Amino acid sequence: MQKKISTLLFRNTWALFIWCFLLLTACTHNTEVVDPEPVENKYLKESTFLQDITKEQIAKEATAISPLLTSYAKNAVKVYKITYKTTNTDGAEITASGAVIMPVSDTPVSMISVQHGTITTDAAAPSNFQAGSEAASFGTLFASIGYIIVYPDYIGYGASKNVPHPYEHRASLASSTLDMLRAAKELVKAQTAVKWNDKLYLAGYSEGGYATMSLQKKIEEEASSEFNLKASSCGAGAYDKTAFMKYVINSSVSNVASYNSLYLWVMLTYDRIYKLNKPKTYYFKEPFATQIDKLGIENPINVSFNTILNDSFKTAVNSGTDTGFIAAIGDNDVYNWKPKTPTRLVHGDKDPLVFYFNSVNAVTAMKKLGAADVELVTVPGGTHSSSITTYLLTTLGFFTTAQYQ
Repeated sequence: MQKKISTLLFRNTWALFIWCFLLLTACTHNTEVVDPEPVENKYLKESTFLQDITKEQIAKEATAISPLLTSYAKNAVKVYKITYKTTNTDGAEITASGAVIMPVSDTPVSMISVQHGTITTDAAAPSNFQAGSEAASFGTLFASIGYIIVYPDYIGYGASKNVPHPYEHRASLASSTLDMLRAAKELVKAQTAVKWNDKLYLAGYSEGGYATMSLQKKIEEEASSEFNLKASSCGAGAYDKTAFMKYVINSSVSNVASYNSLYLWVMLTYDRIYKLNKPKTYYFKEPFATQIDKLGIENPINVSFNTILNDSFKTAVNSGTDTGFIAAIGDNDVYNWKPKTPTRLVHGDKDPLVFYFNSVNAVTAMKKLGAADVELVTVPGGTHSSSITTYLLTTLGFFTTAQYQ
């Protein structure tokens, strides 16, 4: 199951990006610890230098794929793993981690916080910087182009891998990624390889798109004085959780087991975090209830997700009597607000996993509230995986447009 999910939601999408640019992988590993300046950090706990990637190495890799890609290798890159303080879903302090990828540049550069898509293994976490991972390809290339790349692992991976990942939980995704940015800010101040021009951009696709929107909202509402947020690019995120869940429980959707496991993951996560504590038999018919109780999201569901749900549960949601579940879903909506930051939502209109209406509903609501610079970029016929190329090219063009510099 894990391999299927990774293939559908990670490897396929980022492989398309690699075809458009170049695949950059690690060459030398070290364990040198960066000595910070003699100031007390509020968020950053430790920063460990992982590796250097030279401009020549990047150019060589690019040329091997296509001579046209050689010009993208503009800077050498330094990769760090950091650990930092944040809070878990219960409010308790926890140590989280992520990767920070810096270009070696004499010119001050901007920063991009990249929120990764769905992963199901710790090996794929950005701070592990595995060859072919999202951070080692997308992150390293954009750093070489000339950005400081901040890549949070999220709670549940890396330094916090021993606790459950709060999948698609708005509040903890926002708080943990914001604290990662704060820690990265402290790291950048303590090194001399690159200077930050204080401009910040946000990007992410799939769960990363949802996390990016959640982070953007939190920065604008609670931390606007800390960051000069210039633009945000959100790809194929499940922003309208209420509409999404009602659609999934009432409609015939894909019978792809890896997709269904993600719908299940959201339900089980909210049941746990919001302390609904319902037995599996409340939500699911047999034999699915027993199987899910035993295997969790590893249980294969090869039918439309709505067919495994109890009619009584669906009635309780549709009638509004299950107030706990409805409130939990509603607490994770992140579509109906007014962004101040220029924002692009990129989504394929044939996405069978995270349905297109999530982005349509978000842009419609935001414009109705008076958002001045929010646009939906539709990928005609685009699926969840095939739309990633358009997303990446749109993001790069968006961030490099003169008015957003």
